[in-house]
Amino acid sequence: MDYRTLTAPCGIDCFNCELLEGNITAEMQQFLAQHLKKDPSTIRCQGCRVSGCLLNSGECATRKCAAAKGVEFCHQCNEFPCRKLQPCLDGADRYPHNLKMFNLCRIRQVGLEKWAREESAEIRDRYKTGKLQVGSGPVVPE
Repeated sequence: MDYRTLTAPCGIDCFNCELLEGNITAEMQQFLAQHLKKDPSTIRCQGCRVSGCLLNSGECATRKCAAAKGVEFCHQCNEFPCRKLQPCLDGADRYPHNLKMFNLCRIRQVGLEKWAREESAEIRDRYKTGKLQVGSGPVVPE
């Protein structure tokens, strides 16, 4: 798997996304087609860097910024972190965008390959199923 292509400049792990072609279920494809008012056969995501995000109707300002600054990932920018990466409560229960900062810091610390192979799925799982333990971060119930 090409983790470099399938990791967005902002740190979103497209390869773990439920919308990525190969991960998406027929039910999700139908749901999104109805929600986005598109033909289900057009609901095919190949990752942010290749096809853009299905949930973003316009051009991604973060991806455009990274390209303009000549960086592959936002953590390589002199202005990191910036407001484009700031977490937001709105949609946090449905979208993985609040993972961006943590993912970028881990990519910078351990490298893209190690993060992608060994950490990204667990990070996403803790985000979605974990319970916040103040002082310890999210913990996954046993």
